[in-house]
Amino acid sequence: MSIREQYWRYSLIAIILVSGVVIFRELRPFLGGIMGAATIYMLLKGQLEYLTVRKRWRRSLAATLLLIEAILCFLVPLSLVTWMLVDRIQHIAIDPQSIIRPINHIAHLIEERTGYYPFEQRNINYLISLIPKAGQWVMSSIGNLGINMAVLLLVLYFMLIGGERMEHYFRDILPFNRTDSDNILHEIGMIVRSNAIGIPLLALIQGLAAYIGYVIFGAPTPLFWGVITCFATIIPLFGTGLVWLPLSLYMGLNGQWGAAIGLSIYSAVILSQIDNFVRLILQKKMADIHPLVTIFGVFIGLSLFGFMGIIFGPLLLSLFIFCINLFKEHYLGSKPR
Repeated sequence: MSIREQYWRYSLIAIILVSGVVIFRELRPFLGGIMGAATIYMLLKGQLEYLTVRKRWRRSLAATLLLIEAILCFLVPLSLVTWMLVDRIQHIAIDPQSIIRPINHIAHLIEERTGYYPFEQRNINYLISLIPKAGQWVMSSIGNLGINMAVLLLVLYFMLIGGERMEHYFRDILPFNRTDSDNILHEIGMIVRSNAIGIPLLALIQGLAAYIGYVIFGAPTPLFWGVITCFATIIPLFGTGLVWLPLSLYMGLNGQWGAAIGLSIYSAVILSQIDNFVRLILQKKMADIHPLVTIFGVFIGLSLFGFMGIIFGPLLLSLFIFCINLFKEHYLGSKPR
């Protein structure tokens, strides 16, 4: 290869790298929407092939139908949950005493039973000062979520229209032969389904079971705490205990010891068994994702993508680990255990 050809090659690589960094920086606020579109596309890919290949629908018509399905099945439920949380947070921001009163109530109950007052007034005042800041952060996150939803729908539509060409393009630029590339794309699809279906499905089932328990044992605002329990399931080991343990303690201190003990037993037995049972089924049908990947993936996702990072953070970390294992297998001559 001549010096001129080397100059062209390395100049082209430099241009690609610099342009890629600039584009990534500018698109970073919209990464949640882009990754969301790619995730939903992989979930709808089978239906798209069925409509366009077997039923011979026009691709534009199939894309429009699947876009409506994505809105109804993914975005509408997410929007409803988000709206409920926003309404609750707005209520707290307008009336901070609505959260301070229960705290003071619990503190006085503890003082009556133990003679010790657990909260200092300065700590309560500090908590009150944090409420407006937390409200501003949440509202900012909600605004970003709305923008990313619009980006998701736009990108998803064009992915559904040009899905085959997009897949061929990515398959061609992968540094593997055709067989390995197909296997890699299949594994990526398994990881995507495991995160995009497994995590929300587990959260929904446990949240529903928790909501039933909250209703049975008379917990306050059971629907709200049921939704919060859905999000808590993302955190392995502690998970739902971060919600039902304080809730049971509050009910007990409030004099409802029978209901509190019943809720604790129900949650410790039923919710934990549901978690183990659902995870066992998902591991058999989907990729086996280590709990630590979920934990750190959520932290990474919330930092990068905001609210939508709850799903896309573990997905991104799973793909990163998969690529490391792939490099180890192909270039270091050993298969991951």
